Amino acid sequence: MSHPEVTSRDSDVEKAGSPGGSTSRWFGNSGFLVALILVGSFYVIMLLAMLAADLTWTTPGDFIKALSSDEIQYSIRLSLMSCTVAAILSVWVAVPIGYLMSRFNFFGKGFVDAILDIPIVLPPLVVGLSLLVLFSTAPGVWVEEQFKAVFGTGITYQIPSVVLAQFMVACAFAVRTMRTTFDQISVRQEDVALTLGCSRFQAFWRVTLPEARNGLITALTLAWARSLGEFGPILVFSGATRMKTEVLPTTVHLELTTGDLEAAVAVSILMVICAVGVLYAIRHFGSDRAMGRVI
Repeated sequence: MSHPEVTSRDSDVEKAGSPGGSTSRWFGNSGFLVALILVGSFYVIMLLAMLAADLTWTTPGDFIKALSSDEIQYSIRLSLMSCTVAAILSVWVAVPIGYLMSRFNFFGKGFVDAILDIPIVLPPLVVGLSLLVLFSTAPGVWVEEQFKAVFGTGITYQIPSVVLAQFMVACAFAVRTMRTTFDQISVRQEDVALTLGCSRFQAFWRVTLPEARNGLITALTLAWARSLGEFGPILVFSGATRMKTEVLPTTVHLELTTGDLEAAVAVSILMVICAVGVLYAIRHFGSDRAMGRVI
């Protein structure tokens, strides 16, 4: 008794194995790859075209002239300072949160996990508005008064608000990076350290944390880069006051509003250079896997 379906499959296999079938399959695979390249290259070409447009729009003289401005130099210094502080605070907070979320199960863990993602999915303007509303409430006003009594300056529309706005967004990315990092580290080494007499803290400090070095570097650089690019929360919570709360993204905004497109492009190029430097640090000293699984 014949089996037409089996015979048909066998004939298809023979055709695929024949020279003609191999040629057809080769052309089919090539067409698929060409389609992938054409679709993907559009985005890459657009990115390169944007960078090329920035570089050709301004001359080196315009670039140097813009960067020699007192206002832009102030925004560069404030950006470097605030981004560094925000990145350090982000890692300092992200390490314990990432470790707890990776190693322990507890009631409400899913809820906490969702809360940690809020700064990632919320529009940046909403983060800034929420901070502004928070420090307009009675507890927020009390905190600001205590902060002013200790440090001699307030928070809202002052330099501390810049750091806080950057931290609230950047820390979420640092937390995701550290959790992924701890997920990739085997628990077995910690357990062995505990059986040898180490406390939980000693096992964490001597065994787990050194293994997480690449993740720490990735979290730090990623938080720094996110802080550098924050605009919405700073605009709402800190304002865009020259020589006071002006950072590089707000400088671009201010230069555009005054019609100085060359200065805005010069600052944009500077931010691109910083971004490339951060990506280089992550690729060569950090953890690509941790970065790739942040979101």
